Parts: sequence; structure tokens; C-alpha cells
Amino acid sequence: MTDGLILYVPGGLLILILLVKAPTLRRGWDQPLMRAVCALLVVGCLVLILAAPPTIAAVNRLTGVPNFSAPLVFGLITAFSGACVVLVLQWGGGPPAAVRRATLLTVAGFGAVAAAIVVLFVIGDAPVERLRDLDTYYADTPWIREMVVCYLLAHTVGSSALTVLTARWLRRTDPCLRPLRTGLALIMLGGLLDLGYLVAKWTALGARWSGRDWDALSTDAAPPLASGAALMVATGFIVPLVGGSATWRDFSQYRRLHPLWKALRGFAASSVRTVPLTWWSPVGIRLIHRESVIDDGILALARWFDPAVRGAAYEAARGQGMSEARAAAVADAAMLAAACGRRTAADGGPLRDPEPPRLSGQPLTALAREFRSSPIVAAARSAAAARSAAAAGASGAPGAPGASGTTKA
Repeated sequence: MTDGLILYVPGGLLILILLVKAPTLRRGWDQPLMRAVCALLVVGCLVLILAAPPTIAAVNRLTGVPNFSAPLVFGLITAFSGACVVLVLQWGGGPPAAVRRATLLTVAGFGAVAAAIVVLFVIGDAPVERLRDLDTYYADTPWIREMVVCYLLAHTVGSSALTVLTARWLRRTDPCLRPLRTGLALIMLGGLLDLGYLVAKWTALGARWSGRDWDALSTDAAPPLASGAALMVATGFIVPLVGGSATWRDFSQYRRLHPLWKALRGFAASSVRTVPLTWWSPVGIRLIHRESVIDDGILALARWFDPAVRGAAYEAARGQGMSEARAAAVADAAMLAAACGRRTAADGGPLRDPEPPRLSGQPLTALAREFRSSPIVAAARSAAAARSAAAAGASGAPGAPGASGTTKA
């Protein structure tokens, strides 16, 4: 068992992912994308479990055929490569007829390779059981050699297509779609690891054909790369499905609102701040509570809003080439940051405006992002603090109106 841990551990993780996502996969079984995800996870689990040396020995012993596991594992790896390409095709979208045609061609091509692997094993001769190095041990054996080359060629085509398609898609994906970009990055990393696995296998095989013994590349270096690749690829396909769920979206928004909530919670009404939340409160309820605190804090600061601050911040943002929507978010965040400074300062009386300005209605998440990281907002916050400090110093200076002490007539 210890000998196969390097494959059993990622295989067990894939089984766990499959069990966690089983309800979602079952509900969406009528969708080709969900069926492709399910096929990928099932085949990936089978590959990792059946490719471990202890499982190979057990299958060979149960069937009574030496190296029976070879066509089984090679065929499953070929199916996994095809499932990856199919899933990318389904995931990428496009005209349904074109996607369906490409999917059928992919399934037919990789299915033919899997059938050829079985036929080549049947007509070949591999009487000596090899648990780790069948591909290099039989590198010069007729038909078995072709079987190994057939599986490696199919795997190379599938892995290369997956990596190239994913990298191309990642470059075109909107940076705001974080779960999708994370998933694509994981798939691309898994594809690169898989290509490393293939380089090790091809190099060891080529060394055998040229009379050298570089079997360590195939038996020692390749298996960790294969297990890491399978885990990365499967996780990469799962991340966008999890990240696209309502719960994940609520959690992401809840987390992004933290800087704004932290700055405004002190100004919100106590009735809003003290609404009880338990550790088991759903994230949706927590998000509503956080938004309520922020809205109440904005309302409490409205009389301290300075339109001049917003105007200056907006012009600065547009001058830096920002879009109108982002410049509006930066301007609102700057006015809000300045209001926070005035409200807490010693001279922080409200502005004498019968109708204080309102925010422009940008999403709270955009406001929170600029509130936390925009240099323009930081400059507005610092300027407000400096003005408040200067005003406080002037009001407390000797001889100033309202200062302590007496003046001579």
C-alpha cells in the first residue's frame, strides 16, 4: 500500500471531490458540461487508483493474465485525455452544432486509440509481469512497443491540446472572473506537469531504443508528475463550478466588503451594529448584515460629504485613463474617506449644505476595492486629516476665537 500512496492520495481526493459535487452533477445531468465533468472525475479516479503498483498486481492476479493492467490503465489514460479535451470544448461554448461535432470527433478519435491499445496487447506477447516499467521493459517487443507508442501519442495530443486551449482562453478571460481564471490557471499548470510526465516517458523510451538505460525517468520521475497533473486538472475544472455557486459568490462579496465595513461600522446605528450573528449563521445572512451596516454608515456620514473632494478625485481618476464607472467609484470612495476623517476629527462639524450630495450608485464591492487600494482615495484621506489637524491647531492657538485664556483690551 505504501508503494502506491503517491497515486492513492490524489485519487482519494478526487473521489472526495466527486462525492461533494455529486448532488450538483446529478441535478445538472441533462447538461453536456456536467456530464463531461462527471466523466473526467470518474476516469481520473480510476486512472490514479488502477495505476498504482499494488492495484496493478491485484488486477493481474485476479484476471490470471500477466500485465492485464497495462491495456486497462493505458486505455483509461487515453480516455482521460479525451475527456479533458471534451470538457474544454463544452466549457468554451460556441455554436451548439459545432461543439457537438467537435465532441463527437474527439470521442471517436480517442475511442479508436483505446480500442487499438487493447488489440495490440492481445496480439502482442508480454509474459513477464512488470508493475512499474512495462513501457521501457517491452520497448523493443513487437506490438507491445506499438501499444505503448499509441498510448503516449494519444496522451501527448490530448495534453498539448488541453494546455494550449486553456492558455489561449486564460489570456482572453476577463480578470473579474476570478473563479474561472483560477480554474484555467490550475488546468494549465496541470497540463504543464502532464507534459513533463510525457517528456520523462518519451525520453526513457527513446533511451531504450538507442541502447541506453534511463528507466529512472519513467519509474521514478514520471509518476509524481502524473499524479500532480491529474489532481491539478480535475481541481481546475471543479473550481469554477464551486466559484460560480450562489454561496461562493456571497462569500466572495462578503470578504471584499470587509475594508468598507471596518471603516464605517463605527458610524452605523447601534441597532444595526449589534444584530446578533452566530458562528453557524449562513454566509448570505452575514452578507446582508454587512451591507446593512455599510449602508447605515454611509447614511450617517452624508452631512460630511464634500462635493469638491469628489470632483477633484473624479478628475484625477479620469486623468489617469480610468473608465467613467471606475472613476465614479474612486470619487465616491475619496469623498467617503474624507467624510470619515472629518467626522472623527476635533473640528468635524457637518458641512452647511441643506442637500448633501449622494453617492453615484456604484456597487459596494467596487467602492470597497477603491476605498482600500486607490492612491487617489488615500490622498483624499490624508488631505482631510491634514486639514482637520490644521483647523484643530488653529482653534486651539492662543488668541484664536474660542481659545482658552483672556485677551488684553
